[in-house]
Amino acid sequence: MKLELFDFIDETLELIEKRKESIEKVANSLEKFFTDSFFIQDHFLNVSYRIKSPESLREKILRHNFYIKYKTPENLLDNLSDLIGFRVECRFIEDEDKIYRDIMKLFNIKCKDGFYTNCLNSNIMLQLEDKQPQKQKNGFEIYKIDGKYCKDGVCINFELQIKSLVNVFWGEIDHRVLYKNFNYMLTEDFFRDIMSSIKDNLSMIDRQLMLVYNHLNGMDASNSLTKRIQLQALLSKIIHDIYIVKIRQEIGFVLDFKKSTDVIVNYIFMKGGLEESEHYSTNFLRVLNRLNEIGKNHISFNRYMNFEREIFFNDDFTRKIGNSILEIINKDFRWNLFFRIIFEIEEGNNAEDFEGFLIFVRYRFHENLMLILENKDFIDEEKEEILHCILNTIATNFCKDLDVDFLSDCSIKKLNNTIGKAFENIESFNDWIENKEKLIDMILKHDF
Repeated sequence: MKLELFDFIDETLELIEKRKESIEKVANSLEKFFTDSFFIQDHFLNVSYRIKSPESLREKILRHNFYIKYKTPENLLDNLSDLIGFRVECRFIEDEDKIYRDIMKLFNIKCKDGFYTNCLNSNIMLQLEDKQPQKQKNGFEIYKIDGKYCKDGVCINFELQIKSLVNVFWGEIDHRVLYKNFNYMLTEDFFRDIMSSIKDNLSMIDRQLMLVYNHLNGMDASNSLTKRIQLQALLSKIIHDIYIVKIRQEIGFVLDFKKSTDVIVNYIFMKGGLEESEHYSTNFLRVLNRLNEIGKNHISFNRYMNFEREIFFNDDFTRKIGNSILEIINKDFRWNLFFRIIFEIEEGNNAEDFEGFLIFVRYRFHENLMLILENKDFIDEEKEEILHCILNTIATNFCKDLDVDFLSDCSIKKLNNTIGKAFENIESFNDWIENKEKLIDMILKHDF
């Protein structure tokens, strides 16, 4: 005969399944509310939630004897504080207190039993009279707030946590290594010492990241070039280190693609155009958060690269280079890796990212040519003819070998310098006609 305890668990899980749609609806409403309320704050990053899984709830009922305490599944759900778990994420540990103060300012209408609501959505209430941050059983502190969503006489409980990036990572370690490890009690002191050491190191990393962030934000506009170079170098190294580990794990060998990551970072920082020039720190943190997600995921390097639609080309230059890359992108590992990294960082539509990158490559040459020609004695039609000829020649040179290093910053600067010197003695369109074949031959023989 089955124990009543397990009948109670089954009935509770059936009740949650029956209410699943309404619980999901409440969770989505809460996620939107907290995102809309805090997205304007610089220290705010993200809101995420999870609805308690059947396995987790079954374990909790057994661990805490909820069957004896609450008697019925309905009573249990009415008192389960973390049926929905929310996490408000911020950058640094000291930002956790800032988020908490933001919450205190927003939820300033007192209800009863220590709960407070707000003027934007009175259905949402938070218990704000408990001391924060709370001390956990493991001795570490956490901002953890009980909440409830009440509408039309029905209340659903949720738990709101505030966590910095390092504490999100720490929480995963603590939960998976200790809480889920049933051998932990056998060597409790040893584990506690090790975990305490890890926590201290994470706190140190948090302080170091904050110093980097404050340093970057403290740079004035006159140092924007230095700021950009520093950010790009750091981000390129992070990308390289993440992917080199994953390549070694899956493929079994290591290749040098540092130049490729430099180009990718250059593209990421330039793709927003001039409007993005004052927001390098924001862009850096956006990509850093994305790389944090990529680092946790499995990446397959033997998958075919697909596009959602046919690629659109803006002109002959992008068409010539684009079609050449498309022919080899699923044959040459370095090209495949190059665009795989771009597509994973930027997410979204692969075709749009590919088109954007081709425009970026064209921009690197086109802007240099415009600077060379602006002080020459050419009319607009003559400039367009020269631009078209040189860009087409550059594309032809690229298509000869299809080496990804052609796109490196060093190679592009070298070719642009070569073109600039060739135009030093060209002042008129007649000069161009006389020297055209010589200049084209020089570009085609350019060694990158």
